Parts: sequence; structure tokens; C-alpha cells
Amino acid sequence: MKPLKQFSIPFTGLKIGKHQFDFEIDNSFFDAFEYSLVKKGALKASVELDKQETMLILQFHIEGIIILDCDKCLADFEAPISIQERQIVKFAEDELDSDDLEIITLSKKESEIDVSELIYEFITVSVPYIKICEQDGNGQLCDQEMIARLESLSVGTQKEEEQQNDDPRWAALKKLK
Repeated sequence: MKPLKQFSIPFTGLKIGKHQFDFEIDNSFFDAFEYSLVKKGALKASVELDKQETMLILQFHIEGIIILDCDKCLADFEAPISIQERQIVKFAEDELDSDDLEIITLSKKESEIDVSELIYEFITVSVPYIKICEQDGNGQLCDQEMIARLESLSVGTQKEEEQQNDDPRWAALKKLK
């Protein structure tokens, strides 16, 4: 993952206190992750690292746009995102797995932390479950020509389904309601 090398923060030489790191996220960032939900985007990630004696506290602020495929009309649209997250990194003699998802445990021998996977996870989690053009906030509507075409190619309309369900054997049962 050579293109993600810029997302490593060396913390060993830093003084105790707060430090600011800024990252530009573009299409090459998403290309580095196989099977990514997001393929394109232009974002800025700002990471505030608060170095303490036994831990690091990372505050993430990610803003920008990602390009998504509309689930309704299949067109690409820009979705604005704004993310505020926090991650705690603790140091331990030996790497212990923590049950707490908000805490990462690092060995005291580590000298840097790679934040690319954290940023990727935060962006991926912010993608809406149902992606529709109309949700982008710009007033963009779905491509009506594509929707009309999809409806014309659909297997059966509601009227056809109702006609198929008019089986005389079921008609007698429907009267019992």
C-alpha cells in the first residue's frame, strides 16, 4: 500500500501536547482499498493528535464530497459528507486485543501510526444505506428517462400481478375476510 504511506503519523519525536496533521484524499486513496464502496471523491481530513504519556487521542474531521451511484436511476452524483470522530490509542508492553472498539492498542516499540484505514472506515460508514440523487442537497433529481426505461423493462406491472392472482380457488377464500 505504497500510495497510503503519506497517512502515517510519526509520533515518537513529538512533544507532549496537541499536533495538527492535514491530508488530501482523492481517487487514488480509494483505489488502494479493494472492493471499496466509494471509488471517487475529493476530501480533506484534519487529524488532531493529542500526545500524552501513555496514550494518543486522535480527533478526526473529514469534509468533502464523494461520488456515489444512485440506487434508483444508476447515475453518479456528488454526496457531501462531514465527519467528526475520535480514536484513542494506548501503549502496552505486549499487544493486547481490546474489546473496546474506540481503543487501539500499540506496542511501546511502535514509532508511527497509520491513519489511512481509520479514515477509510469513517468515510465508508458515512455512506448512506440507500443512495438516491435527491439526497445530495443540490436539488438534483433522478434521471427520469432512465427511470422510465427501467419501468418499461420491468418483469411485470402491478395490474398484471393482480390478474395473475385472480385464481378462482383463492377468490372464495378472499370472501371469508
